[in-house]
Formats: sequence, C-alpha cells, structure tokens
Amino acid sequence: MFSPQLSPDAILFDDRADAGRQLAQLVLKEAQSLDASYIVYALPRGGVGIGAAIAEALHCPLDILVAKKVTRPQDPELAIGAVTADGQVLRSLNVRLSGWQEALERAQTKAKEQLEQFRDRPDVTASGKIAILVDDGIATGMTISVAAKALREQQPQEIWICAPVAPAELIKRLYEYGDRVLVLATPEPFFSVSRFYRSFPQVELESAIADLKKTLQT
Repeated sequence: MFSPQLSPDAILFDDRADAGRQLAQLVLKEAQSLDASYIVYALPRGGVGIGAAIAEALHCPLDILVAKKVTRPQDPELAIGAVTADGQVLRSLNVRLSGWQEALERAQTKAKEQLEQFRDRPDVTASGKIAILVDDGIATGMTISVAAKALREQQPQEIWICAPVAPAELIKRLYEYGDRVLVLATPEPFFSVSRFYRSFPQVELESAIADLKKTLQT
C-alpha cells in the first residue's frame, strides 16, 4: 500500500488533544447563538477524546456510537460499506460482492463487541436535541455517515458531523446525512487522517473509557 512521505507542511495538529481543543472552539462558536440542548456522540476509539473536549466545552453529555467498516476479507482497509452496532447499514453503490452478507455480519459483530466494552454510558437520547457526531478525522465518510443515519432514528433536532480533518470532496456528501458539517481543515491531497497529526498512536481502550468516565463525573 502506498504510504506518502510525511512533509512538515502536512502537519495540522500535534495530537488528538490539540485537535480536540481546536474543534471544540469551532463547535462552541457555532453553538453560541443557539438556544438548544446538546449531546456529543463519539466514534471510538479515536473520536472519544475529541468528543470529550467538545462535551466539556458545551457542558453536555458524551455518549458512544459504534460503527464499523464492512470490508472484503482480502482487503481489510477498503470500505465497501459500514454498519452500526444496532444494525443501520450503508453500502457502497458501486460494490457487487457475493459475500456481502457475511462481511456485514462480521462487521456488526465487531461493532457490538466494541460497544459492550463501554459499559458506563449516560442514559440519554438525542430526541429533540442537537446531536454532535465526532471522530478524529474522516477518510471515506462511510462510518460517520452510517452513524448519522442511526442517530436520525432518534429524531434529533439536528445532527452535526464534526471532525478535525476530512477530504474536501466529501463535504457535500456528508450533508446528505448531517444538517451541519464542521471540519477544521480539508487539505488536498489527503491520503489518510494520520498524515495530518504529528502524533497519532492507536487509542487504548482504557484511555477511551477514562475520557468517557470523566464526562460522566462533570
């Protein structure tokens, strides 16, 4: 797989904490003229710390919404669809795959297993509120779009799709699923989310759980 040489001018964020602070300020600015209640929904694990920064800024609950890519067994990096733990499905229109159902079931099982790891969650609903859906970056848009589709079932007032970075070409498509799209940067060429972070380690489960628990205590 092609891995581009990281150039200094590609760096936008020191780490997820830096990106979270910057994104929280953008969301806060968008929210300041509105009289509304908010709930932040983070895609684990990378989105949880960023979601926590936004929830802290808005003084609102943080919850978890799990979505997984549906992939071909021989190419686990290529998303041919996405599914949430509760079974909302998004399928790439240009994919014809005889093993789709098996691939879908594998992905949903992974989503259910990950959701089970986050046992301490707030008892909240997005109904009538502004639901802020957050990840640490958007590459294909599949997982965050299917997550927004799942949130729409709860009948929120609005859905805001939020991320530090995303490809410019995706923004219009994201408006099919969210009422507002708040992204700090849309650099080209894109290649991958990690390219724009100086430090982008895998988020450990314990760290994500700690971020979620922190918001439960405030």
